Amino acid sequence: MEDKKYRLSGEPNLALPTVDADKLLSLSDGTATLLYLYALRNGGAVDLAGVASSLRRTKTEIENAMAKLCETGLFRTGEVKTTLPLPADELPEYTAEDIASRTGENGEFKAIVDETQRIMGHMLTGTDLKILFGIYDYLRLPTEVIFLLINHCVAETHEHQGLGKFPSMRTIEKEAYVWYNREILTLELAEEYLLRVRARFGVMNDIKRLLQINGRNFSSTERKYVESWLDIGFDLEAIALAYDKTVVKTGGLTWKYMNSIIMSWHSKNLHTAEEVINGDARANTSAGAYGHQAFQPKSASTGESELERMEKILNRVKNG
Repeated sequence: MEDKKYRLSGEPNLALPTVDADKLLSLSDGTATLLYLYALRNGGAVDLAGVASSLRRTKTEIENAMAKLCETGLFRTGEVKTTLPLPADELPEYTAEDIASRTGENGEFKAIVDETQRIMGHMLTGTDLKILFGIYDYLRLPTEVIFLLINHCVAETHEHQGLGKFPSMRTIEKEAYVWYNREILTLELAEEYLLRVRARFGVMNDIKRLLQINGRNFSSTERKYVESWLDIGFDLEAIALAYDKTVVKTGGLTWKYMNSIIMSWHSKNLHTAEEVINGDARANTSAGAYGHQAFQPKSASTGESELERMEKILNRVKNG
C-alpha cells in the first residue's frame, strides 16, 4: 500500500520550540501531549482540577502526566496547582452579565438551563442560574453528566420527601462536588456510579424491612449506621443476625447496642452470617462455653441451629 502524506488543514499558529517538541515526543504519552497543548493554548497556566474535566481524564491521569512533563523540564513544579479548587460549598461569584455573555457565546449552557427547568418543573431563579453555571463553568462537568446529576438529585428527593418535592440548587451543587471529588467526570463513570447507588438503595430497603421500619425512611442517624455497616462489608444476613441478637438481648431495635455487636464482629474480621456463626462455633470450642444465648450452636427451646433460625428470619423479610 502506498504511504499517504498528511498536512495540517490550516496554518500552524502556536509556537513550540523544536527542543520542547523533541522532549514531548520522547515521552510517548498522549495525555502528557494533550496537557502540554492545553497549557500552550491557555497561556501556560494549568489548573489540574479544571484540565482533568476539559480533557476527559481523571485527576490521577493528569497528575501522572504532569509529573512526566516536570521531569523533562517542560513545566516548573513550583507553579503547578495539584489540589482541588475550592471548598465544596463555594463557587465563584458570577454576575448575570457573566452568564448572559457566556451563554451568548455558546448555546450549550442555554440547553442545560432549558433541560434543567424541564426536569425541575419550574423556572430557575437568578441564584439558581448562578449555581448551575458554576457547575458547568467552574466544575466543568460535561452536559450529559449534569443531566444525570440533576435527575439523580430529583429521584433522591422524591424518594425521601415525596413526589411533589424537588431538590434545591444548593442540594444539586453539593452533589456536584461529590461527583467532582470522586472524579465522576464522564458519562460512563456517571452511569456506573448510579448503578452502584441504585444497588445500594435496594439493599437499604431490604434492611429497612428487616428492621421492621415501616411507613417512613431512615432518619439521618439511622442511615449513617446502616451505610457504615455496608461500607465495611456486612451483608444482609449478618445484619439480620445482629438484629436478632439485639432483639433477644434488649427486647427491640436498639441502634447503639446493635452497632456495638457489628463493630465487635468487624474487629474480628467477621462480616457474613456464615463467618459469624463459624467464628462463634470456634469460640465455643476453645472456651468451652459462650456467654450469649443467642449464639449457642443449638437453641435449647427449639432445637434449631443459628443458621436455621437465620434462614427463617430472612425468609420472613423476603416475603414481607
